[in-house]
Amino acid sequence: MACRHPVSFLALLTLLGGCAATDAVPTEETGPAAAQSELASLERVIASAHEKFTALAGAIPEDDLTWRPMEGVRSVEEVFIHVAADNWFVPALMGWEAPAETGVTSDQGTFRTYQEREMSRDEMLAALDASFVFLRESMSESASDLGREVVLGTPTTVGDVWVRAIVHLHEHLGQSIAYARSNEVVPPWSLPSGG
Repeated sequence: MACRHPVSFLALLTLLGGCAATDAVPTEETGPAAAQSELASLERVIASAHEKFTALAGAIPEDDLTWRPMEGVRSVEEVFIHVAADNWFVPALMGWEAPAETGVTSDQGTFRTYQEREMSRDEMLAALDASFVFLRESMSESASDLGREVVLGTPTTVGDVWVRAIVHLHEHLGQSIAYARSNEVVPPWSLPSGG
């Protein structure tokens, strides 16, 4: 059952505890002020994911970008391109227009087409970073829109879609970390020097 209340954001933050530093503390407060506080917490989680994805993608040598653990699954670079595609697509589903040069709209076909693009390492890194900027700007612009209903298969809300996007990002962050370590690349933020 889809959550229809922005207050549920705190539950996500509890599940993701440790994925990003946050000063969110559950309170009895409800309404717009609580929603804004919870949105700010989600924005911090997205900012952390942005930093980690771009740092990890930048640390992986070009020769390892085509590595995949087995046939039939995404390669290292295909995961990063998929994340970028999703960062363009999710806001587009809710009414934010992705930059025209991406070709991504609310049509799922454009999402699939974007993932088939061939990119150089530099283009992939730039696209990944730019997609996170777009995602974060869209999220910030949604501050007064969190309870707006959207239909993505089933009715849900803008706020709940952001929660789903964060869960999806962390799924692929974990995948990317496993891919990196399989290629003897240590995530930069876990190096003894802290990156």
